[in-house]
Amino acid sequence: MAQRIFNFSAGPAVLPVPVLEEAREALLSFGNTGIGILEHSHRGKAFIKVLEDVDARFRELANIPSNYKILFLGGGASTQFYQVPMNLLTKADTADYLITGSWAEKASKDAKRFGKVHITCSSADRNFSYIPDTVAYSEAPAYVHYTSNNTLFGTQFKAPPTPPAGVPMICDMSSDMFCRPVDVSKYGLIYAGAQKNLGPAGVTVVIIRDDLIARGAVDIPAMLQYRTHAENDSCYNTPPCFSIYVVGLVLKWIQAQGGLAAMEARNEAKAGQLYAALDNSKLFKPTAAKTSRSLMNVTFVTGNEELDNKFVAFAKERGMDGLKGHRSVGGMRASIYNAFPSDGVEALVGAMAEFEAANPPA
Repeated sequence: MAQRIFNFSAGPAVLPVPVLEEAREALLSFGNTGIGILEHSHRGKAFIKVLEDVDARFRELANIPSNYKILFLGGGASTQFYQVPMNLLTKADTADYLITGSWAEKASKDAKRFGKVHITCSSADRNFSYIPDTVAYSEAPAYVHYTSNNTLFGTQFKAPPTPPAGVPMICDMSSDMFCRPVDVSKYGLIYAGAQKNLGPAGVTVVIIRDDLIARGAVDIPAMLQYRTHAENDSCYNTPPCFSIYVVGLVLKWIQAQGGLAAMEARNEAKAGQLYAALDNSKLFKPTAAKTSRSLMNVTFVTGNEELDNKFVAFAKERGMDGLKGHRSVGGMRASIYNAFPSDGVEALVGAMAEFEAANPPA
């Protein structure tokens, strides 16, 4: 087997090695069933036990109240861009959206198909390099939607916004779910594509309060109603079984590391080391405002595209892949999710110092 290298990809992203090892063993036989995890029926006792275990681990890790359902859906987080307003927004309603990046923009555009959208704030004026300080809500929004971490631009909300009293808050947590403690009771609905911080691609987790399930539209296809999946324990149709199973392994791994508070400390240490190196560098510069820097995605540039590309190749030669930044920002992006090892950050910091010594700024 080829030696594993440091994977800085923004997603699908690095998974814990113990998770990969356990999943590998389960491919031929899940436990002592003699049937591989990929082959089990979603209605069989073995997989139903997986679903129950994953649900319980979610609830334990985040202290999720009993009046919330945890759904495991297909379609990626992008499907939630329209499934949320399709269920919760009418032509007579207004939904409030905080625009802090491309994913939030796309979510707001899909919402306009179903009702009115009010933009409460936007950081587009500086290429989404910061989280706005002020938010102006509409008079009576049906819900407030924001994206907690902006993968492309390396920004993250340090704390959730405060919506008007009684207004449900909805959050796309795809790229920072469980990187730190979260108070689920502040939200009406949280959704997250698993492939960045929770598991492999293929499953989207939706945590939704019971009253929003009941409030959802009934004149839309059954597969797009949250109540359909809530009433059928995410098994109305065949769910993404293997992805759900691996998410459960990741949750078990987080618990073994000490839970969400331990994850936050771990992530702050990794990000702090990398940002300190960037702040002290004369060649590399972070692109996100200091008060808005992400713990998950660190974006930086040299200011010279040719030099940026040269560093990406330089790092790849040293066993570091996935560092090329998104085209909307350019430069480099180091995604250091929960499972990314601290020695990978140390290797990157060392490579940056070595590269800067060989390419001193003019």
